[in-house]
Amino acid sequence: MSASRRSGTTDELGPGEPERDGSDLLAALLDGMDAALCAFDADGVVTHWNREAERILGWSAAEAVGRRGFAGWAVRTADASEVEARLMSAMAAPGRQVHEFALLTKEGGRVLVRTQSAAVRGPDGKPAGVYCAFSEVHAQIDLERSIALSEALFEDASWGVVLVDADLRPAVVNAHAARALGIGRTAVLGRPLGDLLSQGVEELESALTHVLAEGAPPAPAEMWVSVRTAEGEKRRCWRSGFLRLSSPLAEEPVPLGVGWLFQDVTEAKQGEQEAALLRFRSHQLHRAARAAAECEDPGEAATVHLDFALAGFADHALIDRVAGGSVADGEGPVRLVRAAETPSGAPGPSVLAGKAGLPVRYGEGHPALQCVERAGSVRAGAGDVAPERAREWALARQWPADAVYALCTVLRSRGRTLGVVTFLRAAGRSQFERADAVYGEDVAVRIAAALDLGDQVKPMPEV
Repeated sequence: MSASRRSGTTDELGPGEPERDGSDLLAALLDGMDAALCAFDADGVVTHWNREAERILGWSAAEAVGRRGFAGWAVRTADASEVEARLMSAMAAPGRQVHEFALLTKEGGRVLVRTQSAAVRGPDGKPAGVYCAFSEVHAQIDLERSIALSEALFEDASWGVVLVDADLRPAVVNAHAARALGIGRTAVLGRPLGDLLSQGVEELESALTHVLAEGAPPAPAEMWVSVRTAEGEKRRCWRSGFLRLSSPLAEEPVPLGVGWLFQDVTEAKQGEQEAALLRFRSHQLHRAARAAAECEDPGEAATVHLDFALAGFADHALIDRVAGGSVADGEGPVRLVRAAETPSGAPGPSVLAGKAGLPVRYGEGHPALQCVERAGSVRAGAGDVAPERAREWALARQWPADAVYALCTVLRSRGRTLGVVTFLRAAGRSQFERADAVYGEDVAVRIAAALDLGDQVKPMPEV
């Protein structure tokens, strides 16, 4: 039995051969479709039944074609009249009718299906029957969910979604990713990632290449990148996940590209880094206090605090004492004498200096003098200049030649200014921030306490 009910009538052209050929062609077309299809004549008798309908319900074309309606075999008896009325109502309605109801499989199971039915017109234009396409509802819902998920990812998602092709160029970008990249959704398409990122592009391209070749990594990766924007470069940390996209139509996996999903975690990572830095600095201060407590010489105790403070904080440090030991607020101009410093040629522990008691030749407006006058921290930097100009800037201020950033913090104890401690950073490091100034003040308090204790025992000689 074919997928359609054959007619035994003949016409003027011969004994029925053309009609059988047309019926065979129709049956082949119906059987080759992915959708389940059936048809009914005006009396509700099944006239067509394709292979997909047989797959879903288990009833063959031979068992289905010729039956009147679904009653007694494809639907429960109690539901038969309602189901038949819904299907046949399409004969009198324009367009397609969509319904959902349960059908019975040959094994007795129930399958919830969604149907689309429409009228079949005869040569005279009058309804001659109904055709019905149906599919399992869960398959339709899965498709609709996939479409809805795709639209949501590319329109409403709160994280970036980028589909990168096999040439590592963006093919589809959602709104969030476009904002993160600082460029329009269409302007980013087809451009090399190097046009969008100034730093971190090698790491990202390496990850994408790995996913294309080996598949997705087992866990998200956190990547620091610098994004080129109209306002300049912005340093961001993106927590990224990757999915290899392969064609579902090929017999063997053919890579179509990579799905790259990322979320900006810059603030969280910066918070973690700041917390870790605070813990490290607090630990260093604690270790310095324990080591300084073993020192009999107050100057040595001050250099111990300085050495512990330098770790991960600065490249050089200087301690300048006020000539005469101290100065009270409002006493006018002061002179500074070098008391301790780190080696200028190579890293090493701080050493005591200034035994001759000669003042340091600081020019007017020097950051160290400003620090003493204001009794507060002063930050300075060479700026974005050539190395030669930066060297001149440092030497003019009596600092090591490689210094490009400075933090001067006043040494005060019991209402008196004892001097200033200067922390210096070389090229390649960031400038001193407000949090650095707070740490420098903590170190200065400990150094001032050690020096003040020494003053109480043995005051410095007058210059």
